[in-house]
Amino acid sequence: MFSEINAKLVEIQGELRKKDKYNLQMEDYKRELVTVIDIIKELRARLNSEQKDVRKLESISQANLIATLTGTKDEKLAKEKQELIVAQHKLEEAEKTKREIDKSMEDLREKLLNLNRAEYNYQQLLLQKENMVKASTSPFAAKVFELSEQEGVLKSYITELDEAKAAGSAVGRTLAHAISALEKAEGWGTWDLLGGGTISDLVKHQHIDKAEKFLHHAQTGMRQFQKELLDIKETALLQVNISGMLKFADFFFDGFIADFMVQGKIQKSLQNTRNQYAKIKEILQKLDVLSDEKMIELEAIQREKLEIVERL
Repeated sequence: MFSEINAKLVEIQGELRKKDKYNLQMEDYKRELVTVIDIIKELRARLNSEQKDVRKLESISQANLIATLTGTKDEKLAKEKQELIVAQHKLEEAEKTKREIDKSMEDLREKLLNLNRAEYNYQQLLLQKENMVKASTSPFAAKVFELSEQEGVLKSYITELDEAKAAGSAVGRTLAHAISALEKAEGWGTWDLLGGGTISDLVKHQHIDKAEKFLHHAQTGMRQFQKELLDIKETALLQVNISGMLKFADFFFDGFIADFMVQGKIQKSLQNTRNQYAKIKEILQKLDVLSDEKMIELEAIQREKLEIVERL
């Protein structure tokens, strides 16, 4: 009976820790959603303004006439259209991010709903445990339950570390793909500068498009990674500015499209992405160290508990 209720306590402690974790994540998503909604409003206003500027230059107006007479109409129109494309693209990215956050929050609500009775079940188990300790003639019964409780907490923590490592590894793989695409874009860009022509220019753009998709996936993955680290970050080992990392690709979407002909822009994107990849690897190494430490603690507790149980 002792082993059965111990196992239930370990299980329910894991559920309670998950519930706390999901609530933390939900609050963080709510704050993030407010920011994203504000960004979408600003981007819609900016897009609207850019559309008006393009229409003004395309229509018959005094500004249009002056630009035509001075020979700057085509240049201004091209610039305005580039700015329009950037504004449209940034808005699409922000709206995509909002949809992803909405979906993540919906998933969390469902998970929390499934854990509604966790607290009640835990209190019932504690009551059973108390009655069993009182009824037991062994002076070690209370110690066994205490060790079981510590075991449950550590097991849950190790599970969370594993989940965080899995999320971080996924981000690392995506960033590696982005680095590869940018390296290829850089190579074709160099060839383009040397007179590669239409083919090299086309291939370069294809690799840039791939890099952009990977960077968006990386930002999405970093968001999940950051949420997994929320209840682990109390350790000094993990003092990393994740919120800054979440924004690392913003520069890519803010002007890169308009300036993708500039080779330096590709090189800057590549270096920035390599830096983020290195940061992810650094966090993963620290998580590995922390996980190993917790496993040693867990094994010590399990050995102590086994020795007591064998004497009962």
